[in-house]
Amino acid sequence: MSELTLARDADGNLANKADWNEEAALMLAKEEGIELLNERRWVVINFMRKVFEEKGDAPSIRRLTKESGINTKELYELFPGGPAKKAAKIAGLPKPKGCI
Repeated sequence: MSELTLARDADGNLANKADWNEEAALMLAKEEGIELLNERRWVVINFMRKVFEEKGDAPSIRRLTKESGINTKELYELFPGGPAKKAAKIAGLPKPKGCI
């Protein structure tokens, strides 16, 4: 899958979440400077997708750290420079409400 086949919104996130798959996640991660999607990163990505399916919005950092099993420090290590926004992008979701 090439970048050209993934339609994006104004924030650079996928315009159509149905375009998301693991291959797209790997490509999006590389764009964000993350070379490897390890088990802990997948915990966050899968949690975000689950919450989005249930609630219609990507979870905030607060909810991520309270409910995903990943603490704030680790979250910032896994997704440096804006973990909720970066993880949402890799998860194929819109930018979470409240993210700049």
